[in-house]
Amino acid sequence: MDKRTEITEMVQQKGLLPLFFHPSWQVSMEVLRALYASGIRVVEYTNRGSEALKNFEKLKEVSEQELPGMVLGAGTIKDAAMAGRFIGAGADFLVSPGLAEDVFDVAYSEKVLWVPGCMTATEIIKAEQFGLQLIKLFPGNLLGPSYVQAIREIFPGLLFMPTGGVEIQQANLKSWFDAGVCAVGMGSKLISKSVLESGDYRSISALTSEALDIIRAIRTP
Repeated sequence: MDKRTEITEMVQQKGLLPLFFHPSWQVSMEVLRALYASGIRVVEYTNRGSEALKNFEKLKEVSEQELPGMVLGAGTIKDAAMAGRFIGAGADFLVSPGLAEDVFDVAYSEKVLWVPGCMTATEIIKAEQFGLQLIKLFPGNLLGPSYVQAIREIFPGLLFMPTGGVEIQQANLKSWFDAGVCAVGMGSKLISKSVLESGDYRSISALTSEALDIIRAIRTP
């Protein structure tokens, strides 16, 4: 199976893609361990600070030794140069906040999964024309589940994953999955600044397990 397809299926299977950044690679590694302990195997590490690339290299090195099966992607990738650097650092996939066509060119040539951020039907059409399947709906808090309901029949071959505006609550998660998303991206609602400051990594595992349990229950007929 193509690795791009395999990662897409892994995201679908769990229904949750955690994403985060911290300037300390040691703290970042503890977060990865906590997510792994809860059953997560695909994580997006966002390019949100000057330390991101070096941190990513270290996270890949340590996770390959400690966390078998962990798939680590790079998020907030906005141009070809960034894409090339993170692929060089071992990124298993790339996520962008928008439809950055030069990122697609790099990802395509390197056979790396690229998940573009889309907000309009025009952007989604473009992504579909590129042959992409997994689409990040961003910002999810502005679009909402009703947007997914409105567009999903127009794009039956695509998979939608909102990021932003997703809560670890039964009603909120149910509204998204009932609307037809394949997964949700979660950042600060799952890995909060206060938790990172306190070093309470067990709470990250607990919250992630709770979110996974809710998603599993929602999807169980």
